[in-house]
Amino acid sequence: MRITTTVNGTEHEVDDVWPGESLLYVLRERMGLPGSKNACEQGECGSCTVYLDGEPVCACLVAAGQAIGREVSTVEGLADGERLHPVQEAFVECGAVQCGFCTPGLVVAAHDLLNRVPAPSDPEIREALAGNLCRCTGYEKILDAVRLAAQRQARS
Repeated sequence: MRITTTVNGTEHEVDDVWPGESLLYVLRERMGLPGSKNACEQGECGSCTVYLDGEPVCACLVAAGQAIGREVSTVEGLADGERLHPVQEAFVECGAVQCGFCTPGLVVAAHDLLNRVPAPSDPEIREALAGNLCRCTGYEKILDAVRLAAQRQARS
């Protein structure tokens, strides 16, 4: 089947997609967008989180055909050209990026939270990131990054 979808503002067409192929596979392997990570393939870790029509979803659980005619935004799409989004910058500056497997999903989840709640409390941050697993950082640097991004976005 042919998939036609808009990803990060650009329309993409992908041919010969089999019905069971995930959106994550299509993004990574067919469109060359490796930002979203393939970790658990069960929607448990959050590493593959992307926006589908503005809602965060685990791309590993979305059949590629479900994206036909829809808008997909990946972690790559948060940046403005070469300039990182403030959430991405904060993750780098706070040392919240270690092995990098969880980072794309955490960045998208943090971005979504800050769009909904510009000045979140620590419990709100923890709840928003609860679907994302990290084995490297111990989460404190991730929380620091979300707090920093919230402060910076409030000033701009």
